Amino acid sequence: MNLFESILMGIIQGITEFLPVSSSGHLAIFKNLFGLQDTGLFFDVLLHVGTLIAVFIVFWKDIWELIVNGIGIIADAFKDMAYFISNTLNKGKKGYKKKEYINIVNTPYRRFAMLVIVTTIPTGIIGIVFNDLIENASTALIIPGICLLMTGTLLLIADNTPDGKKNENTVTYKNAAVVGVCQGFATLPGISRSGTTIVACLISKMDRKFAVKYSFIMSIPVILGAALLEIKDLGRADISGGEVFNYIIGMAVATIVGYICIKTMLAVVRNKKFKGFSIYCYIVGIIAIIGYFVK
Repeated sequence: MNLFESILMGIIQGITEFLPVSSSGHLAIFKNLFGLQDTGLFFDVLLHVGTLIAVFIVFWKDIWELIVNGIGIIADAFKDMAYFISNTLNKGKKGYKKKEYINIVNTPYRRFAMLVIVTTIPTGIIGIVFNDLIENASTALIIPGICLLMTGTLLLIADNTPDGKKNENTVTYKNAAVVGVCQGFATLPGISRSGTTIVACLISKMDRKFAVKYSFIMSIPVILGAALLEIKDLGRADISGGEVFNYIIGMAVATIVGYICIKTMLAVVRNKKFKGFSIYCYIVGIIAIIGYFVK
């Protein structure tokens, strides 16, 4: 892959990862239509890492609080475990004062962290179980094309969904699990992850601003998990030094473009402006399907 192709794919990734038009679908279409040699999941993961960096830049305050509170959850969980052991071993002993357990989820950010964990579990299960199917789905234009039509329909639903009021304090764990399942199916090329999860959040009556933040932050463990799964294959990857440089440039481009698109998406969801993206998905989906039959 040359430098121009890497930059172009970085731009496509940065735009389509956060705008609700499916990054994986566009990358699959680009590779098929232009006969680009398959770079494998390694480059795809680097592109996703680039957009992940953009998420950290935009939501760094929230992410820092989630990290701090996540560590607090683990620490308090170990304390409660120690209290349980102590209470069990000393039960009935004279003079022993039973230790009171800590309420682990005692702040909004701790609850937010738990929601992200609950969302990630079904996504991870679906991704692992259907990994081969997901990889093979991007090899033919017809699958991304059909999935883009589905994304277009989801976006129309989003524009017609009434505003909700749920936030990290009131969203239920059941809501989080449902969003996680939707995110799992959005790994298919052509189904927008951001679009699908935001629609799932809105249908669950979440506040629109919180829905966007939740959608982007919940992508962090998914992208990190995908990157970790690919590390084991790096030793077998036949990649030259020049290609690595091109890949890194593509990742940097994805970060810059992704940052701009996150800011754009915040305004889009707030103002209910999904219709244009829906029409775009329908057009690209139809083109991809036609391309499959005439190629």
